[in-house]
Amino acid sequence: MKGIILKDFGSVENFELKEVEQPNPESDEVLIKIRATAFNPIDYQMRQGATERKLLKSPILGRELSGEIVQLGKRITSFKVGDKVSAYVGSLASNGTYAEFISVPEKLIAKNPDKLTFEQATAMPMVGMTALQCFNRISTPKDKAIFIAGGAGGVGTILIKLLLANGNNKIYTTSGNNDSTTHLKNIGIDEKNIVNYKEGNIINNLKDKGENFEYVVDLVGGTMSEVCAELVEVFGTYVDITFLTTENAKEMLFDKATTIINIANYAPALKKGSEKFEYYGNALREIFDKIDENIITPTEINVVGNLSVESIKRAHQLLETNQTKGKKIIMTIE
Repeated sequence: MKGIILKDFGSVENFELKEVEQPNPESDEVLIKIRATAFNPIDYQMRQGATERKLLKSPILGRELSGEIVQLGKRITSFKVGDKVSAYVGSLASNGTYAEFISVPEKLIAKNPDKLTFEQATAMPMVGMTALQCFNRISTPKDKAIFIAGGAGGVGTILIKLLLANGNNKIYTTSGNNDSTTHLKNIGIDEKNIVNYKEGNIINNLKDKGENFEYVVDLVGGTMSEVCAELVEVFGTYVDITFLTTENAKEMLFDKATTIINIANYAPALKKGSEKFEYYGNALREIFDKIDENIITPTEINVVGNLSVESIKRAHQLLETNQTKGKKIIMTIE
């Protein structure tokens, strides 16, 4: 099969298209013909040799996919050849997803909603499960205000929709341009609850809303973590999905005796036994169920091309320079 391997840590020039051995599924695995894969910041962080490199199992990167089952392991009973499925495979599959085929444990996968294309489906696992983990772990009371830094992105959009469906209406978030503001209004955020972080003093603008923010969710990191830390109430809750909190923010959070909740999509993979597989499959099925029920809608996507080194270079560069414009970057695989 064709696969794109990372020859060494470093620049995007280290990717190479090669013929590699096609995996054979174990008894509890399925072989999937990959039709589309999505890109995430962890991809370029692993490529650069950052801390995330410890998660690297295969020289083929890529952690989420959508495709068709073409072969079943001997013990598989819940799926059949031809099923259209998706998965966040992390480092738990035979290889990464920048390839034509992949062997995946049965409990990791979920059947695609009929209404989604392969490209739309592959955009959902990472952002969907991250938002769902965040929603499930904060359990924000409906009458409490919550501030979400970076709500217009993929994770933020799904989290906001989950909160609105739960009856949480005191949701405040940031925007940096008219497109993001329009998007946030379209998904149900009142315009008066949207603060342009490029205009004026964002802290004062938020405090002028007259709310006490016991809950803040940081989807951005960096200087925005300091906004979150200054805004959150004493004994409040700070939810971090970036691991980019500054030292100043950490000091403020400590002084306020803040409860810190770290959200990491790869954390369940550290569990032992089948639990680590079941978590991902169950969470993705829940996300797809909510799409079928119209509680959430597919993430906006940007298809950069077919399986090629050029497509991967472009995707990594868009992510590294923060030029995704709120869309999930997708590569098709013919």
